[in-house]
Amino acid sequence: MAQEYTKEQLIQQLQDMGIKRTDNLLVHSSMKSLGAVQGGADTVLDALMEAVPEGLLILPTHTWKQMSEEYNIFDPETEPVCVGILPELFRKRPGVLRSLHPTHSVAVYGKGAAEYIRGEENRTTPCPPNGCWGKLKDSKAKILLLGVTHTRNTYIHSIEESFEIPERFTDKPTRFLVKMPDGSSKAVDMYRHYNKINPHISEDFDKMKSGYEKAGATKTVRLGDAECILCEAAKLFEVTGRILTKEPNCFIERSEIPEEWYLP
Repeated sequence: MAQEYTKEQLIQQLQDMGIKRTDNLLVHSSMKSLGAVQGGADTVLDALMEAVPEGLLILPTHTWKQMSEEYNIFDPETEPVCVGILPELFRKRPGVLRSLHPTHSVAVYGKGAAEYIRGEENRTTPCPPNGCWGKLKDSKAKILLLGVTHTRNTYIHSIEESFEIPERFTDKPTRFLVKMPDGSSKAVDMYRHYNKINPHISEDFDKMKSGYEKAGATKTVRLGDAECILCEAAKLFEVTGRILTKEPNCFIERSEIPEEWYLP
């Protein structure tokens, strides 16, 4: 009979992989990859929240899949996420705050949550360096890819924005209306991710898995039954920046990144 994981076992696994009580932790997730968990998704969220009681837990609550020129009103209170059950349940929990970015919002809980998401309604690109995604490096956050791969690692988009990699956005912005806490609406002109060679740029990110690990930016870990990747945001920024400085468009144009590019 397959093992059914308890909250305590999941917390122990998180601690064993190196998650500390004070960490800022961002989690991209596939619930089904975990296997059987007593209490299901709510138990997983309990474990994640209790693993960083003095830090900040961050889950992406993206809406890029449904938001468009025609469907352009973003209400953070009601708009469902397009990235799985864990963030959808997390955003509805008491005390959890959601940022006001119309396509790449995050939900946060813990130390400094309100300050972390402040001003996201003023961003004009998906993952700008001065926004929630750029702050992962500045806060020395960890990123847990829970049962998913780097194709879901939104932070790499943010690194590309920091290095101003060309041909990553639509030619023209889309106008969104963000519902503000006071009930008013704020117009936001937002550029979307796009590249004419590969419209879904993140599909190319998995080719860096081995190189990232050899450079010490990531390591393979387990949570429940799921094979996971634990990333150090600051190290990921350093290694990715080194690669992009060599050849800005290499993620798309090269089938393989030379191993020596990952290393100092």
